[in-house]
Amino acid sequence: MDTVTGSFGYIGKYLTAALLEKGREVRTITTHPDKPNPFGAAVRAFPYSFDDPLRLTETLSGTDTLYNTYWIRFPYGGQTYETALENTRVLFQCAKKAGVKRIVHIGVTQASIDSSLPYYRGKALQEIMLSEAGIPFSVVRPTLVFGREDILVNNIAWLIRTFPVFPIFGSGSYRVQPVFVGDLAAIAVQSSKGLSGVTIDAPGPESFTFEQMVRLIARKLERKTKFIKVPPALGILGGKIISLFVGDVMLTENELAGLMAGLLTSTEAPKASVRFPDWLEENINFVGTRYTSEIARHFRWSAS
Repeated sequence: MDTVTGSFGYIGKYLTAALLEKGREVRTITTHPDKPNPFGAAVRAFPYSFDDPLRLTETLSGTDTLYNTYWIRFPYGGQTYETALENTRVLFQCAKKAGVKRIVHIGVTQASIDSSLPYYRGKALQEIMLSEAGIPFSVVRPTLVFGREDILVNNIAWLIRTFPVFPIFGSGSYRVQPVFVGDLAAIAVQSSKGLSGVTIDAPGPESFTFEQMVRLIARKLERKTKFIKVPPALGILGGKIISLFVGDVMLTENELAGLMAGLLTSTEAPKASVRFPDWLEENINFVGTRYTSEIARHFRWSAS
């Protein structure tokens, strides 16, 4: 049996589907175990229970491989990077006590403890915790992950559909290397069979400058969008204004800094096959038709 964190979310959902297709028994630990379950009776849901290690250890008992996607995109609602790191520590400690045989951890490309960006530094600290947990492991580091449930690409498309003008932050020449979430899931599942202690980048098959990517989206949407280059600070201000109207955090300064630093790319050979332009073409009637809220997805959901 395998355990996946966040099977009702984004990457976790694709990991779960990939495992079920291979005939694996799967359960999930999640922030919202009472969310609608897309897998029905095939996947049982349990709470994270970070504040109750005995319960979490019991939940993890019998797990062959733990697929860990747990992290936060930005601090919100009492959740900070520090609390996320402490929760990660508890998760790995409980996995060890429960006899989990292996952990496959989803990281991010170019994570570094020397990074000035807390998201990337935190992801690097997660990897250090994992290496010290005493459990065989592998780390899979994706670049910019795209798919129907994606937030960044979807909301770029939503902005292009909604407004006649779209900002290019700075030069727009910094690169991204989009990877399809289904390919990422397949790479992660495959890594569970390999050597322990291995870190694998999971970039997409093609890279684009940011400007190339957003112009591609506009072209596929058949929008005559006017693209204007703006200072990053002005772009963040505009994002904050739109965030007020949609009730979300559209883009943080740290996320923009990571994007402009080219951190969502890899020097490793691509292991994914789905091309972003092809996927965009196939999903053009879906992408960007509505705004996708990070806060609504992870913080405001209620069963009532």
